[in-house]
Amino acid sequence: MTYCPQIILVSIYTLNSDPQHSSRAARDLFYMQHALALARRAELADEVPVGALLVRDDRIIGEGWNAPISTHDPSAHAEIRALRAAADSVSNYRLPDTTLYVTLEPCVMCAGAIIHARVQRVVFGARDPKTGAAGSVFNILNSDQHNHGVQICEGVLADECGQLLRDFFRARRKK
Repeated sequence: MTYCPQIILVSIYTLNSDPQHSSRAARDLFYMQHALALARRAELADEVPVGALLVRDDRIIGEGWNAPISTHDPSAHAEIRALRAAADSVSNYRLPDTTLYVTLEPCVMCAGAIIHARVQRVVFGARDPKTGAAGSVFNILNSDQHNHGVQICEGVLADECGQLLRDFFRARRKK
């Protein structure tokens, strides 16, 4: 597992909205900021604020945010919704050569879907110490029992991603 150090936020402005002409670290920051915006959409719907997007060739091909409560669907996690949208947009359930950006470490269910979709790389913000499946609790994404391994980059905007979740649950406990 690779730890991706925080990047000074000034670097996002060097992208000039063109992530193709930037370093991998700057692209990761750029797309994670987009994932955070998607997480805020979940929060506005009173869902746990997690956002995800799938990128291929520096183009977003699918995005999603948590919606299990509003959709009455326990599988409506941000990652699953982003994978479904991407698969629909490219007309294929296999999604090789893609990077999934997600604000929270994927759970076991999402890790399984990521492996079956053949996602190449997962970049996540905050670790999930209760159900994380990218090394925190389980190591599903890099298990040698699978015929597909996933590159993992953790910690991109971890403080911001974690704070969004902490604030959400703190406000919910006060209700």
